[in-house]
Amino acid sequence: MDRPIQRRSRRPLIIGGIVAAVLAIVALVWFATGQTTSYTLDGQRIRTATVEAGVYEDFIPLRASVEPERSVFLDAIEGGRVEAILVEEGAFVAEGQALVELSNTSLQLDVIAREAEVSEQLNNLRNTELAIEQNRLSLKSELIEIDYQITRLGRLVARYEELEGKQFVSRNEYEDAVDELAYWRNRREVTQESQKQDEIIRLAQMEQLRSSVTQLEKNLGLARANLENLLVKAPRAGQLTSLDAEIGESKARGERLGQIDDVDRFKATALVNEFYLNRVRVGQKAQLETGGRKYELEISKVYPEVQASQFEIDLRFAGEAPPDIRRGQTLQMRLVLGDLSERAILLANGPFFNDTGGAWVFVLDRKGKVATRREVRFGRRNPNSIEVLGGLLEGDEVVISSYASFIEVERLFIDD
Repeated sequence: MDRPIQRRSRRPLIIGGIVAAVLAIVALVWFATGQTTSYTLDGQRIRTATVEAGVYEDFIPLRASVEPERSVFLDAIEGGRVEAILVEEGAFVAEGQALVELSNTSLQLDVIAREAEVSEQLNNLRNTELAIEQNRLSLKSELIEIDYQITRLGRLVARYEELEGKQFVSRNEYEDAVDELAYWRNRREVTQESQKQDEIIRLAQMEQLRSSVTQLEKNLGLARANLENLLVKAPRAGQLTSLDAEIGESKARGERLGQIDDVDRFKATALVNEFYLNRVRVGQKAQLETGGRKYELEISKVYPEVQASQFEIDLRFAGEAPPDIRRGQTLQMRLVLGDLSERAILLANGPFFNDTGGAWVFVLDRKGKVATRREVRFGRRNPNSIEVLGGLLEGDEVVISSYASFIEVERLFIDD
């Protein structure tokens, strides 16, 4: 006998499928949220700092180079061939001490030629003076002769005038004597006028010759000075820190030969980011610690030019300078920008700031096992510390190492 076939219900299967799907979705959500909201980290891989109250030191680090406060450059005033080097580089020299000897044939010949010109003009001047004196004597002799003739003819005319009235002398003889007297008198006037004009001309010639001699002597002095400049001397006392010259080498006029430094006083020069241009000024203090001692400097000059986003400053030591410092030595110092007595809530600076931009941090709980993401507000920042304006309290423990590997999570679990 055949049994009737019973139809099985599919309802339990449908319900089971729905339950499985829901469980799968829940699992996916759990795994997804778990991976993006928390991260387990070895405690040895992080660095933490405690938020503390303290004095905020508003400063920037400086890498400064030591330079002498006063330096003198040695340039070749006249070009020439290096014949002798009289001191070694690094030696201490006195003012006026000979350093390098050059030679220049053209300058030597120029001096000889100018000496000949001066000698020639001096001879011309002496010859002109002799000519003037001879001419003066000649004119004086001529005037003596003229005066003699005038005196003689004056007596003769007076005698002829008396004799002509008695008809002992003819009228013609009398008139001839009168005419001759007039001639010598006129000649005397002309001679005197000629003498005056000749003297004026001779004096002008003398003045021109003297002026020419004076100018030639000045030119000769300059030529000799140029020749003397071939012996390069120290313009001041100090240390010859550089000397660029070799025997036989030719140096052009104006070419740099070396440098003399005043080793009694030094300064420091440093480059500062242009971001601080409006906060850096003359008189600000800088602090240097070297050799176990602290030294203070102050800005003496701020250069206005900005190059490659940096500007230059000069600093001088406010008191004693470190012993045995040398030109070109590098010094690490801090330039103080604000009041050192200003108190604030501070957090140690660290790599985290570059990851978050100072917008948030991870704060550890009291047990140091869980770090939670927290928004914060920071103020001023220096290489050592950051001013806390909000979001953190004194005593909070903050992760200050890099957040690069877990920057997307909300919570950190710290393993021992």
